[in-house]
Amino acid sequence: MIISLRPKSLPFFRFLIPNLKWVSTISQDPDPQHHLRLFFNATTKTNHNNLDYQFSLVSALKSCSSLLAISQGQQIHCLVFKSGLDSNTFILNSLINVYTKCRLIGDARLLFDSCPKLDPVSCNIMVAGYVKIGQLENARQLFEIMPGKSCISYTTMIMGLAQNDCWYEAVEVFKDMRSAGVIPNEVTLASVLSACAHLGGIWNCRMLHGLVIKLQLEGLVLISTNLLHMYGLCSSVSEARRLFEEMPERNIVSWNVMLNGYSKAGLVDMARELFEKIPLKDVVSWGTMIDCYVQVEWLAEALTMYRAMLCTGLGPNDVMIVDLISACGQSMALGEGQQFHSITVRTGFDCYDFIQATIIHFYAACGRMTLACLQFELGIKDHLASWNALIAGFVRNDMIDEARRIFNEIPERDVFSWSAMISGYTQSEQPNMALELFHGMVACGIQPNEITMVSVFSAIATLGTLKEGKWAHEYICNNSIPLNDNLSAAIIDMYAKCGSINTALRVFYQTREKASTVSPWNAIICGLAMHGHANLSLKIFSDLQSRHIKLNSITFIGVLSACCHSGLVELGKRYFKIMKNVYNIEPNIKHYGCMVDLLGRAGQLKEADDLIRGMPMKTDIVIWGTLLAACRTHGNVEIGERAAESLASLEPSHGAGRVLLSNIYADAGRWEDAFSVRRAMQIQRMKKSPGCSGVV
Repeated sequence: MIISLRPKSLPFFRFLIPNLKWVSTISQDPDPQHHLRLFFNATTKTNHNNLDYQFSLVSALKSCSSLLAISQGQQIHCLVFKSGLDSNTFILNSLINVYTKCRLIGDARLLFDSCPKLDPVSCNIMVAGYVKIGQLENARQLFEIMPGKSCISYTTMIMGLAQNDCWYEAVEVFKDMRSAGVIPNEVTLASVLSACAHLGGIWNCRMLHGLVIKLQLEGLVLISTNLLHMYGLCSSVSEARRLFEEMPERNIVSWNVMLNGYSKAGLVDMARELFEKIPLKDVVSWGTMIDCYVQVEWLAEALTMYRAMLCTGLGPNDVMIVDLISACGQSMALGEGQQFHSITVRTGFDCYDFIQATIIHFYAACGRMTLACLQFELGIKDHLASWNALIAGFVRNDMIDEARRIFNEIPERDVFSWSAMISGYTQSEQPNMALELFHGMVACGIQPNEITMVSVFSAIATLGTLKEGKWAHEYICNNSIPLNDNLSAAIIDMYAKCGSINTALRVFYQTREKASTVSPWNAIICGLAMHGHANLSLKIFSDLQSRHIKLNSITFIGVLSACCHSGLVELGKRYFKIMKNVYNIEPNIKHYGCMVDLLGRAGQLKEADDLIRGMPMKTDIVIWGTLLAACRTHGNVEIGERAAESLASLEPSHGAGRVLLSNIYADAGRWEDAFSVRRAMQIQRMKKSPGCSGVV
């Protein structure tokens, strides 16, 4: 933001004299010492009350503020004081500007308080100074009392709030600006668009777009590019492309923003088509296209694109290297990842803490914890991110004791250290340890984040302790922990598994409209199915189908379970088909298990047997056990024998399967066969595990 330190009308420009020519050429020479020498030379020959001298003071101070030359600025301050010009408003504002730009806000405030009355320009300078050093509360207080708020005043406050992640407050100040009748400029709208982009909401984007058109600012590339970015974040790629086509001027940032919109939406073909049209591709263009391939797990195409970039003479930046090493970790491409590791060493990127942490993550993802530990030992121990990466690596490889050892040795723990360890205990089915560590974290004064709380609710759901779950939910509300989709889903899942399905429903209805992913929907659909509320579960699924939310495999596990509990065989068959045909989701073994259970409960054992034998993956004992139990229920000896035989081939010591087969024979009156099965169990010393309950 540029704050003018001169009055709008300067009728005395005609008094400027040749020996002060340096004032007008000050920006051409960045040496403030040179300017200061010229200024002092001029002052020996100039009357201090001369307007030319006063203008030279303002220009010199402006130079000091732009070059952060505080020493020279303080010397000029002394001259101002000696000359008796400290009451001159323009000179005083210039001095305040020097101190704020040099982050000496206390000195600036002393000068500001010496003003006989509040001046809008000095208020603007002080608000900008407070914003620059992050003192938003002081900026707010001064902003509230300052007279004659202009576009610059509002813009400064909005920019400060937006830059400090206070997006809602930034939008509120913008609303006040509009109510006051102050017309925003392009800088104002750029900041508001940035704030609204983080808040989300396609209607906010469209309303701001309308305001831009009304103010005739749509031709400015800064505004149009920010609108593009906002449409992209709102997943409205079609509207973004329409705006992009209408832009009278595009720069490389505009192209990259549009490309990023396609990338985040997973529209690979459209992204590639746009990428080929970019006139002068920079490293961000290449990096965005590479990331697009990484997002859809097309590692080979990403590597091909990387090699093509190298042929143009461009080299990778740190963001691209992190992206590619992470992709190699996800694909367990050890050789390719090691090549990028060597690139980080050659380019010097390996000294960055986040690069070092990424390399540790990569080796851990490939199951090479020895190499991950070696990288940690070779790296800089001051990097907390590396400690956290090593803990997460041990957790990922089910080495919980090693993870705890590193956690105990870590010099200083942050929220990620605690979260990784709590997640490890939850994943290793040690929920009591997870909750004990969580309470220790809170006692240490570390504020948990959304990731921490997801693991905490998962641990509580495993234990089924509703009282603990309610306390954790209240803790989130009292400590203003942001409620993202994963955390909402974890809370819903916790209440469902703790037996409070009505509370789970209430949480779902409170968060449904804000959800942008399928996670909260999955949690309530599966929870309702588990509690036997099949009709409501399927009703919510129908509502989900009408929304622009991408479904996943977990969604259909809940739906098929609901159909199973309510005996809706034909509907279950239809949902099983549309998984692949409509939503392009390949059924996994759990979906086949749901279908076998559904068909088995309905007595359609032949169809269930055919479905199992046509599965594209190897069956497990759960599926054969489900079919065997259904054969017992419906008295089908023939299919039951085949199921028991298949079950025995997978797990010869599976006693429960033998008991079921014996009962099938007994129900059919084939007592000799029943005794034969029991006798074989005794000879092989097989036992059926006794039933147990987790309910206390």
